[in-house]
This record gives sequence, structure tokens and C-alpha cells, in this order.
Amino acid sequence: MTARRRPSQEFQDMEGIKHIVAVASGKGGVGKSTVTANLALALAQEGLKVGLLDADIYGPSQAQMFGVPTGQRPEMTGEQVFSPIEAHGIKTMSMAYLVDVKDPMVWRGPMVAGAFQQLLNQTAWGELDVLLIDMPPGTGDIQLTLSQKVPVSGAVIVTTPQDIALLDAQKGIEMFRKVKVPVLGVVENMSTHTCSQCGHSEAVFGAGGGERIAEEYQTRLLGQLPLTLSIRENADGGRPSVIAEPQGEVAKCFLSIARQVIETLDTAEADEGPSISFS
Repeated sequence: MTARRRPSQEFQDMEGIKHIVAVASGKGGVGKSTVTANLALALAQEGLKVGLLDADIYGPSQAQMFGVPTGQRPEMTGEQVFSPIEAHGIKTMSMAYLVDVKDPMVWRGPMVAGAFQQLLNQTAWGELDVLLIDMPPGTGDIQLTLSQKVPVSGAVIVTTPQDIALLDAQKGIEMFRKVKVPVLGVVENMSTHTCSQCGHSEAVFGAGGGERIAEEYQTRLLGQLPLTLSIRENADGGRPSVIAEPQGEVAKCFLSIARQVIETLDTAEADEGPSISFS
């Protein structure tokens, strides 16, 4: 994989990273962080060097999903430079490593954006093929900072088939288009639920939403993930499905998504939509 974009002067320490990919959603509760964790592990299984930045300053969750013990802190490798914590072969950084997990981050927007920049730029990521950024929900301060200052190769949008979730996902896609970040594709989470007792499958949150939004924005439907208990249990237990059940259907789905992301990164072109500026 060859890098498409070079870092700005402010982010020269990140020049060893070939691709930065944002994993985003328009709203919370659609499983974005779970998708990010499993996608990182699937990309690593495809032979890539992968890092993961948990950019949700208010509600970081990747530390638990990767089984990092509470209270473990990153080591300092130089003046104000953190060494990422490696878990399951992934280099990770999160606000959860720097503060007590129960402490609320009662911060205004500029403080959150500043913390994001520090986590990103003051981490010694080293050589990476892909750095995934687990974005907070919405289109706020961190999204704008990312768009303005970071050489993002593309974005993956996570949604559920539910109409309300699709409305918010559309806003996320529109934002990335306006700042000329290619949308690599859409992941539809919680597509169907299959009863463990009778085997009946049901589209609890509706059907076809991810496919419709992908078609509308001329991007890929990267995959449709089931609404299943094991995905939640594995993530809560610190061993996401890709490594907890490597031969399972969920892991196979994530591997398929990872391969499409790799393929799309190698061919993605910058979006031709209008550029916008932010004050």
C-alpha cells in the first residue's frame, strides 16, 4: 500500500503512516467502536501494520474492547511523546489510558479538539500501513479538526438500517464529501437477528437501509453485520469477534470488509465535491 497524502507540517511526525482512515457515524449507538476494533484486527490478519486511535474523548471504549487493564498507562518515549499500548497486535491510543475511566471529561469543544490533536500527534506510531480513527458520533469539533489538519485517505461510515440512523449517516457522508475526503464505503450493523432457539431471522431495525444509502452516494456497501449476542459479549470481554471466533461468520464478514477497504484505499480518488471552510 502506498501513501496517497502527505502530512501537513504540523503532523510531520506521522509521515510513517501510509493511510489514515476515519470510522464514523452520524449518531451514537450504532456499533461504530465495535466495528472499528474488529476492522483493525481484520486488517492486521491481512498482513497490515495497524494502529487505532480512540478519538471519542467523552466516551472512550477501545481500551475495554482490546482488553487493556484499567489503570495501564502509556510509557513516554521522549518529551511529551507517548508510546502506544499494543494489544492483540494493534498499536492503540485512547484518552482512557490517561485518565481514570470513571472521570467525566467536562470540557468545551476547543479543549476536546486540542486533546484529539495531542493524542494523534504526540503518539509514536512508527511505521503503519493504516491508522484507524474511531470518531465520536456527529459532525462536531473533532470531525472539523480531522478534516482541516490531518491527511485522511478515506472514511468508513457505520449505520444501522433504521431510518433515524440513516438520516444521521447521510450527514456524516455529506460532511466528508464537502471536505473532499473519499467515503470508502458503508457498513450496515445490526442488519438481521436470528433467534438462537427457533432459527427465525428478522430485520429488527428495518431492511436495505445500508444498501440504499451506499447507492445514493455511489459508494460501496462493505458489509452487513448481524445483530447477535456474541459480538457484544466478545467486545465487552476484551477479545473482539475476529480473534475470539476467527472461523465464525462474523469474523469472515469483517475480513471481507477489510479486504474491500484495502482495495478501495489503493484506488480511491479525492471527492470532487465543493470544498468548505470553517471558522
